[in-house]
Amino acid sequence: MKRPAGLALIAIFLSSPLVAGQQSFPVISTVDESSIAGRPVALDSEGKLLPWPMPDNIGYSYSAYFLSQWTIIWDQYNRQRLPYYYCCFDFDRTTFELIPDRSWVNSTGYLRAMMQGFIERLYPYTGDPHTLEFLENFVDYELENGTTPKGYAWSQVPYPSANPGSARYTGWSRHGEDFVEPHVVGEDGYAYLRLYEMTGNTKYLRAAIHCAEALVRNFKAGDEKNSPWPYRCHARDGSLKDGKGMFPYSANVVEPIMLLDELIRLEQGDTASYKRVREGAWVWLMKYPMRNNVWVGYFEDVQGSMDNMNQVIPLEFARYILLHPEKDAEWREHARQLIEWVKTTPKWPKYIVHGATVTTEQGNGKEFCCNLPNQCCDSHSARLAAVEAFYYAKTGDVDYKQAAYRTYNWVTYFQGLSGAAHAPFSNQWWFTDEFADGPRRMMDAFWAVPEWAPADESHLLGSISVVTKIAYGTGSVTYSTFDAESTDVLRLNFVPNSVSVGGRAVARRDDVQSEGYTFDEKTRTLSIRHTSSRDVDIQGKSDQSPPSFITFDDPQFPAGTLLIGQYPSGVVDWGHGEWEIGTPSGKFGTFTLVLSDTKAKQAEFSFYAPRIFAGVDVYNGGDRDATLTIDSSETREVSYTIKARELRRVRTGWHDASSKVILTLANGQELRFDNLAYNHP
Repeated sequence: MKRPAGLALIAIFLSSPLVAGQQSFPVISTVDESSIAGRPVALDSEGKLLPWPMPDNIGYSYSAYFLSQWTIIWDQYNRQRLPYYYCCFDFDRTTFELIPDRSWVNSTGYLRAMMQGFIERLYPYTGDPHTLEFLENFVDYELENGTTPKGYAWSQVPYPSANPGSARYTGWSRHGEDFVEPHVVGEDGYAYLRLYEMTGNTKYLRAAIHCAEALVRNFKAGDEKNSPWPYRCHARDGSLKDGKGMFPYSANVVEPIMLLDELIRLEQGDTASYKRVREGAWVWLMKYPMRNNVWVGYFEDVQGSMDNMNQVIPLEFARYILLHPEKDAEWREHARQLIEWVKTTPKWPKYIVHGATVTTEQGNGKEFCCNLPNQCCDSHSARLAAVEAFYYAKTGDVDYKQAAYRTYNWVTYFQGLSGAAHAPFSNQWWFTDEFADGPRRMMDAFWAVPEWAPADESHLLGSISVVTKIAYGTGSVTYSTFDAESTDVLRLNFVPNSVSVGGRAVARRDDVQSEGYTFDEKTRTLSIRHTSSRDVDIQGKSDQSPPSFITFDDPQFPAGTLLIGQYPSGVVDWGHGEWEIGTPSGKFGTFTLVLSDTKAKQAEFSFYAPRIFAGVDVYNGGDRDATLTIDSSETREVSYTIKARELRRVRTGWHDASSKVILTLANGQELRFDNLAYNHP
């Protein structure tokens, strides 16, 4: 989405007339390369793509994608090495230290909206309160540094972008000064509103209402060449004059519609006006883009054009009607139409990579963005996969499930920091795509197809209502949603004995058309419909407690740092330098734990207070099988064979607390460790 300035292709793309119909690339081509993002592909017996890094474990591979991105976000938040006002970064391919790009426009508005969508799903999945801490801080920065003044036609709404490195936002001077992008006002406003529901903080509700008021105030009926709100206009008076970047058309009205829908549902603000404008926007959407497929006007760094189409708008609209079929009587036909248009349009190329459909983001039939497959742009393919997965969930069409599976598998190769993957035209990464947009759409995989989620863990995978609090225990999940009425989807590592809503047991049913729950014993998928209370309690029997993890990224020390004493503080004592922080390597996409002496046959660590050592992820980068034996004086010894080039999640099965853990290695010179898991006794 964000591109370095000064490059020839960008100058052409942003400044020159785009000529539709003069196609200089094949619409669909097969690119069966041996690696994706620099990582060797794994294929099934039919030569079709399997996920990375564990080809035989969908749940691990898919979750590793979004959890690794969150790990990097949380590290950067704590160290402030990548401030909000930088859009992009590169990283040193030896040390993997991040280097902000200080020369390109910062995309601000929809970055926060995408990040809200990611955290809205990540918090209930993990139960980690740090996710909410990060999101509130992220959004608060925009409210304090990136909204328009009072008295403007577009007042107290977010600016869409900022000049490179600017700590305050007023738009990118290449397009003009002091402008807004109304579709971003809708997208950000909806994110504010959902954050209000997540936290109860009314300042986010007020911010959402400001966005809705501006959208109502500036609404026009629109026609074939003028959308209800322009793509880009001056914030002070809403005009398009004297601005080289101003443009009257954006097909992205679904984001404002989502904001207005939610305020109407909550009965907040001037709902009569919201209903009128919402209906007008819907009529225009059905009359024009849904008929002529002019899906233009989204990205903050692209000049307005009626030729340069993108896939974000049609796919996000398809997702909306699949999740809210009551909004569109023709949701099935419309969703399928939008998916197939994206997969077949001649406006940009699509690639088949070992059976996975990979899509780029935008184009006019001659130029396109961005680079060839297997280097970048996982977020856009993740969006396509998400919509196809939801289409399967709603219709039962297994062809769409298989298509989503293969494309999601391709996306997994981009997790963490891959030295061979990069954004177009440079070695940098886009913060928006890699750490917000892609992860949120990967999380849709589990909501749509719960059997893809980790089979040995309990997680809340999806809910129409936001989750306000959640706690995972041994054989239990307890949570609350913003709305009393909601349908929620979980995958459990136990069989529920009871499901209660508001302290009252509800019945198991054949469907969730009324209050109650369904449970699939084979996949341990639980669907709950509750209407009488926000509070849900699920209880069963299990001997698997949800562990805590040490990721070696929180805090993340530079590669090569010897671990001496406690890390993290109060958890583990690593001794006097037997262990050190390792770079991302092999099948680990983030920082790792390695022996400081690779020839050592034995190493140990101690818990600051006795803990149950649950296990660790181990990768063998060597050419020979390695043996790992784990011992503790308080419990039994366990031993594992880690095959050459294998990543394995080792679980000890211990139930007794240990003070010291001893690891003995044979052929272990190339072993790396990550995600050390432990439980409290």
